[in-house]
Amino acid sequence: MAGLASYAARVTDKPQGRPGRFQRLPPQSFFGVSAVFHYLGPSLAVLLFARLDVLGVAWLRITSAALVFALWRRPWRLARRLSPRGHRVLLGLGVVLAVMNSAFYLAVDRLPLSTVGAIEFGGTVILAAVGARTARNAGALALTTGGVATITAIRITGQPLGFVFAFANCGLFMLYVVLGHRIANAAAGNTGIDRLAAAMLIAAVTATPWGLGGAVPAFRHPVLLLAGAGVGVCSSVIPYVADQLAMARLPRATFSLMLALLPVFATIIGAVVLRQLPTVQDIAGITLVVLGVALHGETPHQESNERA
Repeated sequence: MAGLASYAARVTDKPQGRPGRFQRLPPQSFFGVSAVFHYLGPSLAVLLFARLDVLGVAWLRITSAALVFALWRRPWRLARRLSPRGHRVLLGLGVVLAVMNSAFYLAVDRLPLSTVGAIEFGGTVILAAVGARTARNAGALALTTGGVATITAIRITGQPLGFVFAFANCGLFMLYVVLGHRIANAAAGNTGIDRLAAAMLIAAVTATPWGLGGAVPAFRHPVLLLAGAGVGVCSSVIPYVADQLAMARLPRATFSLMLALLPVFATIIGAVVLRQLPTVQDIAGITLVVLGVALHGETPHQESNERA
């Protein structure tokens, strides 16, 4: 974790025009790190649901991540440098993170991780569609959408409340991508990770009314408390930092379409950690998703247009 913190600080604090050696890594590599931990952390959280209330686990995740960010980035230093609009973006992102993470946990408590991951991608289809300006990109979008539909189709039975939470998480995840790109492309002097740290503190305060009560039993069991903190680092620190590093260098449509890989990672991690083995139809859907992401490509001209 210390290595990641040091690495992220070196990347994000470099002056423009003087790229460090870590910036030579392709932005897709940051996305790969994010995708793995995006579902590895929640899969570990599912194992805690037997001992703690679901919203209590969500609160431990958010609060432990906020503490790590606070110690690392000291985000309160931003307060005097941000415009009123900047404060509004941070407030919005903080509320989105609190509600999104809570809805996600309420969904995975009722549905397989791969199903929630497939639904989560639904919002990003819309974001990718906005940037799909060529026949190639449109075809990629069609393949990835078909793959997600294949993964999801066999599971939309039973647990209707689980699907309510899953689709709520989908909408909120789309807002996270939009707001995350805004802070990732912020002016020099206020790094995206600093702003993310401030938003996570807001998220911890926001989630406290509905999450603290369920987390109280963990304070009597240090092992549970440490496990909850580990979930926070795996779920909210590592993937969100990696997202910022990827978002700062990828157009929103490209990043959004790459998120189609999330159902793939959710299915694999669900099978390995939670023994939620994929069906033949799941594998077919995953294959379509991978083909769609492989087909997608952006020219430099398109990238500059999307960033404008």
